[in-house]
Amino acid sequence: MCGRFTLIASFQNILEEFEIQKSIQEIFYEARYNIAPSQQILSILNDGEKNRMGFLKWGFVPSWAKDEKMASKMINARSETVAEKPSFKKSFYQRRCIIPMDSFFEWKREGHGKVPMRIKMKNDSLFGVAGLWDTWNSPLGEVIHTCTILTTESNELMENIHNRMPVILTKEQQMTWLNPRIRDTEQLKSLLTNPFDAGKMIAYRVSDLVNSTKNNSVDLIKELA
Repeated sequence: MCGRFTLIASFQNILEEFEIQKSIQEIFYEARYNIAPSQQILSILNDGEKNRMGFLKWGFVPSWAKDEKMASKMINARSETVAEKPSFKKSFYQRRCIIPMDSFFEWKREGHGKVPMRIKMKNDSLFGVAGLWDTWNSPLGEVIHTCTILTTESNELMENIHNRMPVILTKEQQMTWLNPRIRDTEQLKSLLTNPFDAGKMIAYRVSDLVNSTKNNSVDLIKELA
């Protein structure tokens, strides 16, 4: 699964990496070392002409849901079944997004407990993870835009840490995934089946401070000896 990640790159770097024109979202952007479910997360969409950026609430709520209770259980969606699941099917064809990250955390089982690991690119670059979004209207009339992160089987690096990992897309795959005109099931699912190249990634242990969402500092990404 993917339940915590970081986004600490400069705002200009994000704009350049995901080919976005100057955005009003800059006034709301800040580096975050411990992004967690239920929070607003920076997301990339395409309007049919260009990439756009905005904030979505992490924890998917389908447009037809009666309440938000399912959000905490829908922070991730399995890529193998996402095209058939009633909760995600419509968004799979019509509302795809990318979640920018520069690392994510996973907890590795050791002995009788678990230790937090940080996983990132060897060159510290940003990367884009496949996601889905939807809009839910609350009974009180509040409009809430929510999202989920897609996961796939782990690559060689991740398999010793966890059996799932986020679907990391290459630059070419990002263009296809975001294109709202593409609705071919097999073409879209082909982007999700192969886990990202493990040779481009590294993982290391970090402090237990990351266990609490109250903590948000550079100390959370320092490697433990």
